[in-house]
Amino acid sequence: MPEHDYTSTTLWRSTLAMRPDSDAHADQRERLRTSYAELRKKAAVLLEENARSMPDFTVHDISHVDALWETADLVCGTDVSLNPAEAYVLGCAFVLHDAAMGAAAYRTTVPEALGEKRWRDLVSVAYYHREGSWPDREELEAPPAEITDACLATAIRDTHAEQAKRLVDQKWESSTGNEFFLIEGVQLREWYGPLVGELAASHWWPVDRLTREFRHTIGSLPWQPSEWTIDSLKLACILRLADATQVDSRRAPGFLFSLRRPQGLSREHWRFQEHIARPYRNGDRVTYSSLRPFPPQDATAWWLALEYLRGIDRELKAVDALLHDLGRKRLAARAVAGVDSPERFAELFRVQNWRPIDATVKVSDVPALVGTLGGQQLYGDVPEVAVRELIQNAQDAVLARQTLQPGFPDGRVEIRLTETDGSWYLEVRDNGTGMDEETLVHGLLDFGTSGWSSTGLRNRLPGLADGGFQPSGRFGIGFFSVFLLGDQVELITRRYDASLTDARRLTFDGPSSRPLLTPFTGQGWVPEGTTVRVRLRKSPYELQGLFSRTDDERLAQLAQRLVLENAVPVYTWEPGAADPEILAPFSLATGSADEVFDRLYPPQALRWRTGEEKLRLQMRDDFVSRATELLNDKGRRIGLAMLWNNMHFQGRRDFWGTVTVNGFLADTSVSFAGYLAGQPSRASRDKAALIATKDQVRQWMRTQEQRLRDTGHFGDPLQLELAYTLHNAFNPLADDIAFALTAQGVLRLADVPEWAAGRSEIFLAFGWPVTWRTRPPELYHHLSGKRVQVPDNWIFIYQLVSTPPLSQVFPAAANRDTAYEFARDHTTPTWQKQWWRNSGDLYGLFIRSLCEAWSCTVESLLAPVEQRDWSDSIHLEDESLGPVSGYLLHRPPSP
Repeated sequence: MPEHDYTSTTLWRSTLAMRPDSDAHADQRERLRTSYAELRKKAAVLLEENARSMPDFTVHDISHVDALWETADLVCGTDVSLNPAEAYVLGCAFVLHDAAMGAAAYRTTVPEALGEKRWRDLVSVAYYHREGSWPDREELEAPPAEITDACLATAIRDTHAEQAKRLVDQKWESSTGNEFFLIEGVQLREWYGPLVGELAASHWWPVDRLTREFRHTIGSLPWQPSEWTIDSLKLACILRLADATQVDSRRAPGFLFSLRRPQGLSREHWRFQEHIARPYRNGDRVTYSSLRPFPPQDATAWWLALEYLRGIDRELKAVDALLHDLGRKRLAARAVAGVDSPERFAELFRVQNWRPIDATVKVSDVPALVGTLGGQQLYGDVPEVAVRELIQNAQDAVLARQTLQPGFPDGRVEIRLTETDGSWYLEVRDNGTGMDEETLVHGLLDFGTSGWSSTGLRNRLPGLADGGFQPSGRFGIGFFSVFLLGDQVELITRRYDASLTDARRLTFDGPSSRPLLTPFTGQGWVPEGTTVRVRLRKSPYELQGLFSRTDDERLAQLAQRLVLENAVPVYTWEPGAADPEILAPFSLATGSADEVFDRLYPPQALRWRTGEEKLRLQMRDDFVSRATELLNDKGRRIGLAMLWNNMHFQGRRDFWGTVTVNGFLADTSVSFAGYLAGQPSRASRDKAALIATKDQVRQWMRTQEQRLRDTGHFGDPLQLELAYTLHNAFNPLADDIAFALTAQGVLRLADVPEWAAGRSEIFLAFGWPVTWRTRPPELYHHLSGKRVQVPDNWIFIYQLVSTPPLSQVFPAAANRDTAYEFARDHTTPTWQKQWWRNSGDLYGLFIRSLCEAWSCTVESLLAPVEQRDWSDSIHLEDESLGPVSGYLLHRPPSP
């Protein structure tokens, strides 16, 4: 049989082909055959355009359509037959099912066909997956070309089936202005067109939808024999399986591969289909085999082939089960041979110079996995994290509803703590979008899904991106943090635009148990939105309870600690309270310095701590005068903070800096006071990296250094405390900043040449058992606390190590001497290795300066120390204090 000669297939010859002898229905058969030939000819041009829009996809042109007649023979066998009318309708569906896999089928732009709201939702999700952040309005309107191209491909792939349904009735215009249809015969188009469109679209539907859509047999046309009825369910099953099983090298020609050069996953699809021989049926098994073995470089394509054919196997089995359960005649093809194990598959798809081992991760007990990864195992024993996640999800739901329902006036999040019969319950409620059952099952309960960034959810709530919605939480993994609080969890939800009968109740008895989903009817009024109620495992007032990190053990303070900015008011009810406290909406990005400070470090509510208010107000004034903005590349504030602060040395209250993620507490740091915006660096979101670039952070630090100088705050103590941080950021440290202590006092980089010039021996002390303080700058013995006088030729470097997130932005290792990186792997502590380790910090800065002052090399200073096995140590004048370790550096003799 010539390649793709559909007229030679059994299905064609038994239905629409001309009969060699007398045929009582020759005219009727000719009419259908002619109509199909005209449709095929017109659609061939349209199908040829698919490659322009989807060049990385395998062949979807008219040759694929013709091959479906062949695979239909394969799946039907001899037991299932079609009459000419059924063959005509099936053939038309063959032609149209993939005809919309190109932009030409839309008669307008794909974004316009998709709809502005859905297109922007698609761009928003693609941008998030590529950039890790949600796009603003400008980025949504003009996304990068790669995102636009990816979205076009996704939109065409996701909508081509529904668009194919419209092609039957779509008018086309010739170059002379004449209108025509793909199916020209008015009667055939009007009678069969809707069914052809539905069948063409159905290959993209779930199998169980087929019985709902194709329940009835369609009668024949007046000019046809009465027995030419159409079993639409049978045709839908044949189309589905004929399309699924049409996989072989004809869809991925080698020469076409070399011309198109597909990339990524598409490339692997081409590679494995290029290997596949034409399938055949052995009993009820469809058998595929490779034309040549797969070498190691094609191992990925081999595994993809296995997974792809397993997908075909699932399709065959699903259709067979459907027909069997309905008592309908079953198709001949019911499974794919050899896909049950890699070893058996390798008998059909040979490998060369490697052996496939199925070492993929298997999850045999999904509830147990969720129990392991959810709650404490993921988030640690910090119960307040669960409250943060629940508030984030609740606020997102309210903002989504305000986006979809402009003018919605009363968005809010409510948090209640109650005691009933000796048990404590926490309840978080919102009046946001709520969830339908599909979202509950495939969004919330699908552990690890992308939540708001999933296209499925966006399709159920179209228009979110168009309204500027940018979620902060993740209701997949994030929701499971609730099990930090307790095992007994109840969730009640009703979608904002649904009826009372659509309300659902979901109950858990721990993350490892299977949840129970039930309708929530007969319970009276169920408000729109979602309520999560959890029975606390322990009292909130216990040592490791919910309030363990608050000062006054109040729900309102916990909410304010976690929610540093919010777009929706948060109402908190303390146990037994008649009225709530309200955390009003606030923006860190637009608030004044004093407003930001008050939000980060609010006044104390407890009377016995009001004495600290004076200290807080003093710090507030300091913050207002010293804090500067950290700006992104668009000039928008992504931080307002000051480096270090004097309040660390006064009083009992902490004024640690806060790293926020979408306005919620993520991490704290002693390196600064104020806030810096971050992004989560791990799934639990209790650690965060700054969203600012290194240059943006460096610019903020420059403004901080200048502000300290201008305001007179940059004295010796603060210089010593910040020297290491500033050096890592600016490399090298400014020569007028103190970084070390000698017998003569603090030492600056500019002072090193003069201080070293008169010395032939210098002891670079490492400290222990002597340590230092900065206020005032002095040394003391760590154990006895006795103040220590620095010997004349000693130097102590004040290297106060910075903490995250600044240490992540400017790690000391980044400033190391790259010329000595080779020494990193030395197995002994050579001088080169020690220099490579120290070259990026303040010790390296001093040694460089000393080399310049003494006109010597690093080797001449450190190699002798290596020869002494790095064992230098000297006693202080008071020998009872013990020896101090360090490097005894000798000035090399002049050449």
